[in-house]
Amino acid sequence: MDENIILVTDENGEEYELEILFTFDDEESNKSFVILRSLDDEEEIIPYSYNEDGELIPVDEKEWDMCQEVLNAFLDEGLLDE
Repeated sequence: MDENIILVTDENGEEYELEILFTFDDEESNKSFVILRSLDDEEEIIPYSYNEDGELIPVDEKEWDMCQEVLNAFLDEGLLDE
């Protein structure tokens, strides 16, 4: 498996392979975030926060907005392939 691909299991036990686009830390909230993209639908972007054990935690609406801003900045700077 590619090192940028992770396997995520949802609350129904369904497993999905997701590509890690990038990670970042938010100093204000003191949280770490990962931005993932579905391998089945490249338009589907999924942000999570994660703890020091690597456990993925769904983001709330405010965090989603912040992740969207960071993603847009990466795209605007040409740091990611669209």
